[in-house]
Amino acid sequence: MTLRNQRISLLVAGLAVVAVASAGYALSGQSEQPATAARQAEIAAKSRQVMPFDLDRTTHRFTKSATGGLQTVSADDPADAQQVELIREHLAEEVAGFSKGDFGDPASIHGGEMPGLRELEAGHDRIDIRYADTPAGAQITYTTSDTSLIKALHAWFDAQVSDHGQHAEHG
Repeated sequence: MTLRNQRISLLVAGLAVVAVASAGYALSGQSEQPATAARQAEIAAKSRQVMPFDLDRTTHRFTKSATGGLQTVSADDPADAQQVELIREHLAEEVAGFSKGDFGDPASIHGGEMPGLRELEAGHDRIDIRYADTPAGAQITYTTSDTSLIKALHAWFDAQVSDHGQHAEHG
C-alpha cells in the first residue's frame, strides 16, 4: 500500500469513528439541540402573555437533581422590588396549578408536545412541588421517587432552557 493510500485509509477510518461516535451520542439522548432563534423569539413573545415579569430583567435557572430538580427565577438586579414581587406572585400561582396537574401555562408557551409535560400532568400527585422565596425572586422544588417522573422533569427542564435561550440556564 502506498503512503497516499495509507493516509486515505486513516482519514476514512477517522471519519467513520467520528460519525459512529456522533450517532451514538445523538441516539443516547444526551445531545441537546438548542432551539432556533425563531423558536426562541416565538417563546419569548408567548412568555410575555403568561409571565408578568420582564424576561429581559430576569433569569430562569433549572437545576436537575437525583430526585427531581429546582426551578429558580431571579431578578437580574436583586434590588428591583417590582420584578421580585412579580416573580413571587407568578411562581406561587404556578405551584398551586402544578400541584393539581395544571401545566397549562407551560403548554401555552411551549406547546402541548413539550418534552416531559404530559408525564408531569399525569403524575403530578406523585411529585412534591414546593414554593419558596429567594432574595431575588422565588423557586420551585420538585421532588419524587418515581424515576419516570424524574426523567420527565429533566426533559422538561432541558426543553425550558433550550426554548428560553438567553433568558434561562442550567443550574
